[in-house]
Amino acid sequence: MLGLKLPTDPRWVNIVERNINEILTDHAWCEQKAASNAISIIVGHPEHSDMVDALLQIAQEELKHFEMVHEKIKARAEVLGKERRDEYVNELYSFIRKGYKREIVLVDRLLFSALIEARSCERFRVLSENIKDDDLSKFYRELMISEANHYTVFIGFARKYGLGIDVDKRWNEFLEYEATIIQKYGKRETIHG
Repeated sequence: MLGLKLPTDPRWVNIVERNINEILTDHAWCEQKAASNAISIIVGHPEHSDMVDALLQIAQEELKHFEMVHEKIKARAEVLGKERRDEYVNELYSFIRKGYKREIVLVDRLLFSALIEARSCERFRVLSENIKDDDLSKFYRELMISEANHYTVFIGFARKYGLGIDVDKRWNEFLEYEATIIQKYGKRETIHG
């Protein structure tokens, strides 16, 4: 369903389990950035009321997920670590076309967002199926479903507002590009790293 070209090696979970607080901290900040991304798209394209409504809902859900992850951190008698750069996201962001018509940039931004949600969904599935901690296994299963819904919203709006743009072709280009960069990741206790 997600179309990702390169699956995450389930052994990544072995790395994650060595430092649960690190993955939870990274995950919390990913949720905050996802909320900020949705709001940023709204700011750039307020004329699409239906998209504004949907992305407001996503931003609220992402902030709720941030809160949920923060609660998991506190329940483990840990504290939220400092925000850090997400190199995967930055590399993926570089694939967005810049200096083009607004519609082209919007489609790319929506596909970029869909791809991050797709990869997060896939990573949450791998966590839910392989992590030994039952509480976190259930937690990541629930979040996986939410991320899949977000992915479809972004893809849907790219298709709706990408008039005259071959959105499916561009989506495949994003998938191919993501496959080249994701090979470098999956070696650290971060959601995308």
